[in-house]
Amino acid sequence: MFAIIWRGALLSGLGLALFTEPLGAQDRTVLSLEDALSRAGVSGSAPGAENNPRLVGPRAETEAARALIDQARLRPNPEVSFEAENIAGTGAFSGLRATEYTLSVGQRLELGGKRGSRIRSAEAEARVTALQGDLSAAGLALSVRERYVGAIAASARLELARDIVERNSELARIARVLVEVGREPPLRALRAQATLAEAQAALEAAQVGDLAARSALAALWGESAQLPVVQPVFPKIEPPAALLARDTSLRLQIAQAEREAADAAIDRERSLAVPDPVISAGVRRFEESKDNAFLVGVTIPLPFANRNQGNIAAAQSRLRAATAQEAIIRTDFELAITQTRSRYLAAETRAETLSEASLPQAEEALRLVRIGYRNGKFPLIEVLAAAEARDGIREALIQAKEDRDQLAAQLIWLATQ
Repeated sequence: MFAIIWRGALLSGLGLALFTEPLGAQDRTVLSLEDALSRAGVSGSAPGAENNPRLVGPRAETEAARALIDQARLRPNPEVSFEAENIAGTGAFSGLRATEYTLSVGQRLELGGKRGSRIRSAEAEARVTALQGDLSAAGLALSVRERYVGAIAASARLELARDIVERNSELARIARVLVEVGREPPLRALRAQATLAEAQAALEAAQVGDLAARSALAALWGESAQLPVVQPVFPKIEPPAALLARDTSLRLQIAQAEREAADAAIDRERSLAVPDPVISAGVRRFEESKDNAFLVGVTIPLPFANRNQGNIAAAQSRLRAATAQEAIIRTDFELAITQTRSRYLAAETRAETLSEASLPQAEEALRLVRIGYRNGKFPLIEVLAAAEARDGIREALIQAKEDRDQLAAQLIWLATQ
């Protein structure tokens, strides 16, 4: 008995220390799943949702990738060169009388399709980044649905725990009365009190779990002062009907885009193997004779050792890796669809069976046993056994519904386009 009371006090203390909600700061509006998605910024529009840091980062990465496309379109800058020769020498070159000044402008010419391949590579990388941003938003939506379902399940378990405490309180009262009138031995009252203490400890644990689940949900849009209020009614998330449109899945689109980006990188690296000449033109002034002369020049790198072969080989290897990764993702995706769909159907069937058959039967059995107990026809242990059986079915139903809706959320995420 002491251990039960001590554990209940510990759970109560943890709940007060970690999840105390000031009454003035609580949001009493019941939060729906659509409201949660809107607050997170992945559906509809809510004030401040665009500032969710879970979405700001991916959007900034997408903007950075688009800026790199603009950078790739730019051509090389011209170069200005100034030279002064024959300065402060000896003899005829003393002073500045024999100085020659040369001013020229040079322009590097990109050959081998460098600019076009550079732009295509940047565009391919930007597509990958944009799709990854979409996947991040889809992942956030998955987290919202999963945590919302978790909060609903925690609320339902809290409701169940309260019902159990209320029932056990009534049984303990009846047991005391029966003991006092001599119809039950004192051991029955002690058993009822022990069961009530256990139920109260479970209630305090359920309260902590409920607050923790709602805190985890609110963290997805950055709220800490106000915890959402949810009703213990599961939203029955419907999975998408078109689960076989595999090529439109975001994860497969990303794998394809990464392969295309790796292919574009090969063209870019190959273009860099072609040397770029620098054409220059300028004027030279001879200080001694005060004459001027025009000059032109061409500078061509000689690719004797460095032909960018290492970068080309690396890009080719990355293409092979991206192609293999795409095949793996496609296979894993099809397996995940099949397994998740099967588990969803099983959870849905289990939830229907428990709610339509098992729970009504257990409720009726408990009702009959309670009537018999009040009339002295059944001992307390029979009531406790029937109640535990009913409560076990209610807990199993909560778990089945939680599994069903979370698997439906995963199917929505897998089919995100």
